[in-house]
Amino acid sequence: MKLKLEFLPHLAATLLFSAAATLAQAQTVVLYSSNNTETIEAALNVSRKKMPSLNVQQVTGGTGALMKRIQAESKNPRGDILWSGGFGTLGAYKEYMEPYKSPDLAAIPAEFRGPNDLWVGTNVHLMVIMVNEKQLKGMPVPTTWSDLMKPEWKGKFAITDPSKSATAYQLVYGLLKQFGRDGLEKIAANAIVTSSSGTTYKGTAMGEYPIGLTIEYAAQEYVAGGQKEIRLVYPSEGSYLAPEGMFIIKGAKNPEAAKAFYNILLSKEMQQELLVKAFRRPVRTDIEVSKLTSLPDLKSVKIFPIDQAAAAEEYEQLVSLWNIAVNKAR
Repeated sequence: MKLKLEFLPHLAATLLFSAAATLAQAQTVVLYSSNNTETIEAALNVSRKKMPSLNVQQVTGGTGALMKRIQAESKNPRGDILWSGGFGTLGAYKEYMEPYKSPDLAAIPAEFRGPNDLWVGTNVHLMVIMVNEKQLKGMPVPTTWSDLMKPEWKGKFAITDPSKSATAYQLVYGLLKQFGRDGLEKIAANAIVTSSSGTTYKGTAMGEYPIGLTIEYAAQEYVAGGQKEIRLVYPSEGSYLAPEGMFIIKGAKNPEAAKAFYNILLSKEMQQELLVKAFRRPVRTDIEVSKLTSLPDLKSVKIFPIDQAAAAEEYEQLVSLWNIAVNKAR
């Protein structure tokens, strides 16, 4: 059927109005993120489905470097939202955060929320003993942190320098609080100290170290990838939680887009996707981890409690004590 010519101007006007409305609805958010490529892409796939009009521009780097960038840009912010950083790190940069209370906060336990709605947890890491059973050479699988303090484990496990990694900091801080300086010195005396978390878990997976004290999700990736010799041990004395969070940058140029992406990152759909695709343990209480993965539910793992605020305040002290312990072992 042919359109009558007199209708064409009206059709053109309608199409132009529709295009203009679409452009008006489109939003851009600048994301600063320390997550790896796979995790970010999994998040963006969910974001595209939930809000197709939201354009996410990425700037990636280490958490420390990104926080310093936010600090340097504070008078003219270039980013809108940071995802993610350890609670200890976030606590040192409160003045660069814009408070925001998401509608999804009801599903997030108080322990995973920052003060005055400045930040919120997006996922929580568990510190585990990652075992490469092929490299044990007849030694028993350790089941406690204390096992690794025994002389026979000297030089047989890796741990990351706590000044180089936020998650390693939480691990070493937990060891200090649970076992005191004596326990920390015994760990330092036996450990191979690496310069990055990646070196620890990759080295264990490749057989360079029989044991790695590391992050649950990183170790689980090798189990899921088919490395049957890799085993995760949750110490019976208690594991340590290392939550990571996000915040809206104070003075952000795209605040509404930042809030929209913030809400998406906290959504059940997002946290389930990041669990299944990247083994990032959710902070939401309405997701059963064991039904979606082979990881245990948090309630079935013994946790040694850590005061996250105190951990942030005691950073310099802990790093100093660790360096003393390492130097004493040499």
